[in-house]
Amino acid sequence: MTSNKFLDAKGLACPMPIVRTKKAMNEMEANQVLEIHVTDKGFKNDLTAWTKSTGNELVKAEEEGDVLKFWIKKGE
Repeated sequence: MTSNKFLDAKGLACPMPIVRTKKAMNEMEANQVLEIHVTDKGFKNDLTAWTKSTGNELVKAEEEGDVLKFWIKKGE
C-alpha cells in the first residue's frame, strides 16, 4: 500500500505513538495516507479508538515480527 507520509514510532511507549500519530495527521491533507510502524502492542487499541473519534480511517493493519504496521487515511 502506498502512503503519503511515514511515521517510525518503534521503541516508543504509550502515549507517545498516538501523540506522534496525531501530530503527523495534523500536517496532512484529506484522503492522504499515513503509514505507522510501532512496537507498542497496546497501540492497536489506542489507534482504533482514536480513528473512530476523529473521523479518520484505519485502512490496513499487519504484523511483521515485533513490528506492527498501520495505514490510516485522513478524513475529510
